[in-house]
Amino acid sequence: MSDDHERAAALTRAVQLREQGQAGQAREQLMELTEQYPEDVEIAYQTAWAHDVLGLEREAVPFYERALGGAGLSPKDRHGAFLGLGSTHRVLGSYRAAVQTLRCGLEEFPDDPALRTFLAMALYNDGEGREAMRLLLKTLTATSSDRRVQDYRRAIEHYADDLDGVQQTHEEP
Repeated sequence: MSDDHERAAALTRAVQLREQGQAGQAREQLMELTEQYPEDVEIAYQTAWAHDVLGLEREAVPFYERALGGAGLSPKDRHGAFLGLGSTHRVLGSYRAAVQTLRCGLEEFPDDPALRTFLAMALYNDGEGREAMRLLLKTLTATSSDRRVQDYRRAIEHYADDLDGVQQTHEEP
């Protein structure tokens, strides 16, 4: 059995454990794999995910960073790593790091509504409520299939760019 085959089989088993709700066991196996394959971005990503599932966000960060720092992660997993790392930074109160990570994710996945939504939350936490609201409104109009939202799409998008715009009325005394 080749080393690549053994690695793939062990990684598959660990992911299955996490998916079956046995994140603690998955984490143990992934930590062993990380020691064997310290530069493997896929193992790093899955290890980060297992830590996050267990509420070990701070411990997840270096694994997410390792996963994003190397080559070879599938687009789906890169997307998940950006989302996971950005969300983790936000949960830890590292709002600027969350904003930076999620913006980097949006450079690669520019129209992704999940990244945009998490960025809006991080922007809000970082004191950028206006930008957060604008981003959420634009994401809403782009993704909602609700007829009423679509009926007012142009108006919502206009107001998203001009949240403080007030129409002057001329009242007679």
